[in-house]
Amino acid sequence: MTKKILFLTGTRADFGKIKSLITIIDSHQNFEVFVFVTGMHLQKEYGFTLIEIERCNFKNVHSFENNTHETTMDLTLAKTIEGLSSYCKNVQPDLIVVHGDRVETLAGAIVGSLNNILVAHIEGGELSGTVDELIRHSVTKLSHIHFVSNKEAAKRLLQMGEMDSSIYTIGSPDIDIMFSDALPSLEKVKEYYQIPFKQFGIVMFHPVTTEVNEMKEYTDNFVNALLEDYRNYIIIYPNNDLGSKYIIDSYQEFKMNSRFRVFPSLRFEYFLTLLKNAQFIIGNSSAGIREAPYYGIPIINIGTRQQNRAVHADIINIDYAENSILSALNSIDSHKIQNANSDFGEGNSAQLFLESLKNSSIWNVNHQKQFRDL
Repeated sequence: MTKKILFLTGTRADFGKIKSLITIIDSHQNFEVFVFVTGMHLQKEYGFTLIEIERCNFKNVHSFENNTHETTMDLTLAKTIEGLSSYCKNVQPDLIVVHGDRVETLAGAIVGSLNNILVAHIEGGELSGTVDELIRHSVTKLSHIHFVSNKEAAKRLLQMGEMDSSIYTIGSPDIDIMFSDALPSLEKVKEYYQIPFKQFGIVMFHPVTTEVNEMKEYTDNFVNALLEDYRNYIIIYPNNDLGSKYIIDSYQEFKMNSRFRVFPSLRFEYFLTLLKNAQFIIGNSSAGIREAPYYGIPIINIGTRQQNRAVHADIINIDYAENSILSALNSIDSHKIQNANSDFGEGNSAQLFLESLKNSSIWNVNHQKQFRDL
């Protein structure tokens, strides 16, 4: 009997993580895939990335606008729950798949668990920092099945009372795309985005929700340091968390400067090609913790947002002071890269995901969760 699997995506980042999983399931005869698209994907300010999802030609894509205001995550959660609940009543999925630690992720887990629908969580058991930490672990407790990226994450889930039989270690799905043959050439990417630089750094700087009162000062320091530097930069807008307006407004200073190219969003494969060929990445994005070490490029991580994340690379960690940022930039050219022993899989996450779902035992998981003491 065909199983209906609903994937939820709210940001360009989580779509990059689950794209390979959706693709492999969508092409399999035993599964019918539905993609619920919401959040940043429907905001013009962030590049209206619903277009990128539609380009994938998945059979069933449904969009729902959940945006209220960046300061009201609770209302965004409530609105997403309402929209997804209605959609689930029509589709009646056998499984809802959510990723990571966003507010939309929490909505998906709530709708599934309260409607007696199995919930699978991708990349639970990791340490996020900020309010995302609370969301990620809450999603774990609302989920029935866990697809984790490494044994450390699996161990944390066991500490949280999850059953060993519900945990599947598949690696981080974006690694599948990072080392696929499908990445575009650097020349094609530069032409597509009209990037004239021979050499460049990548900037990804997100708001820290628990430090929102300081974000304007942090952003001013960061922008001033980049303006004082001499290199070329490809700058990507932050996510839409509380405080993002300060960052986007300050990026207007780069618009008329030929050393900077500013983008609301980049196609994931195109972004990976740029990352692979960058001189370094600077900011506080998980891309500096997860993807960059695999490509062996230097990483400057600013502030607390990625604190406690699993790190297996020699990352330059600095505070938000302008002189600290400039000092790191001055030393980056001579920074020697060590081989990163990143423990996020071998690029076969999608295949492991598919094999798990083809196993009948996963569909017999008890919807009534039980706590397992250590």
